[in-house]
Amino acid sequence: MTTPATELPVVVIGAGPVGLAAAAHLIDRGLDPLVLEAGPAAGSAVREWSHVRLFSTWGEVIDPSAEKLLAPTGWVRPDAATYPTGGDWAELYLQPLADVLGDKVRYTTTVTGVAKAGRDRVVDSGRDEQPFTVHVRTADGGEERITARAVIDASGTWTAPNPLGGDGLPALGEKGAADRISYRVPDLRDSAVRARYAGRRTAVVGSGASAFTALAALADLAIQEPGTHALWVLRRGIGAGTFGGGEADQLPARGALGLAAKAAVEAGHAGAVTGFRTAAVQRNGERLVLVADDGRTTEPVDEVIVLTGFRPDLSFLSEVRLGLDERLQAPLALAPLIDPNVHSCGTVYPHGEGELSHPEQGVYLVGMKSYGRAPTFLAMTGYEQTRSIAAALAGDREAAERVELVLPETGVCGGSGLFDEPDAAQASGGCCAAPATLQIGIGAPTSGCSPDC
Repeated sequence: MTTPATELPVVVIGAGPVGLAAAAHLIDRGLDPLVLEAGPAAGSAVREWSHVRLFSTWGEVIDPSAEKLLAPTGWVRPDAATYPTGGDWAELYLQPLADVLGDKVRYTTTVTGVAKAGRDRVVDSGRDEQPFTVHVRTADGGEERITARAVIDASGTWTAPNPLGGDGLPALGEKGAADRISYRVPDLRDSAVRARYAGRRTAVVGSGASAFTALAALADLAIQEPGTHALWVLRRGIGAGTFGGGEADQLPARGALGLAAKAAVEAGHAGAVTGFRTAAVQRNGERLVLVADDGRTTEPVDEVIVLTGFRPDLSFLSEVRLGLDERLQAPLALAPLIDPNVHSCGTVYPHGEGELSHPEQGVYLVGMKSYGRAPTFLAMTGYEQTRSIAAALAGDREAAERVELVLPETGVCGGSGLFDEPDAAQASGGCCAAPATLQIGIGAPTSGCSPDC
């Protein structure tokens, strides 16, 4: 006997901040969620950057519907004005929330495919009437098939960092130098990680908050460990927006991070190169040399930290019909609101189910994954997304279309300068400037943005 679609669960992929918020909102609407988490605990990806401090406060990273579930358990809400680390977020909020959800969360369960039951991507006939089928792999290697009313993919982008290569592909030699290249902000509290960078020369590639955080950490290490040196490799030039919005940022900690990085630059403890798009990585004895597409090379370095953003893994969604922007790999209606070709970290309009819909009704990408390759995602954005989607699935179109969030501005002007136009940027006061050599100094903060804030 076929189970009516209304009695089937809504499968949520990922037990991170937005996935668990989706479950809470679904429960609030009387719907049955089933959260599938590839890792062994709630917030498994968040735990991998447990040493990084968010620039959003506790008050901005706790979902209201999730708090309603937690309140009867005696859960104590952290001070709303303080800033959690990734580890705090996971231990003090995400895991307790998952524990409240109980058997509605399954761990060590990896989604390997999503489709319409009995219909591949090509088939039109009867497609809309069919439920979704979600294929999973369990910890023991077993396979299962779960039937779902709808699918909310909140799996994030943590497992798919962008490569070093300036053209979006791995630089020549990048894979061969994998033993010297990291794609994460280093946790210098770990003695093994600290030993990897102490007294050595490290190139940091990237221009966002994660790069600021890594540079700050290395600058602090340089004070304690002579010979520690950072080389900041920027694809862009330097301009007014390079260090973020500063005092104009309505998230003070985010603005302070950029201001502190700027102060560190001016203090002069490491060099930097700008307008440098890496095409190749070459061995120089025991060290590495980065080669730009214009033939320039960096000085030899011992290590490379690549912090150039993330991209979505869409491989397990190949049999559902998604409407994605060809550049950002974000939903078509959302892409113009977050396109970094147009603006960088500026105001992103709150959005919901309407902007997140696809040709395949009932499937949604939310959270970081909904932004595709665009940066500047905030947890509160994901919470609003899931509130709207849960309302839509419950048939409350008025609530789904209502906007219940005002996002903070960052104080960053204009476009992001995704490709260097130095003269135009200088003339317009935009976020790019002519290639230059800088100095990175000491004193920058050890905290910054996470991939999920």
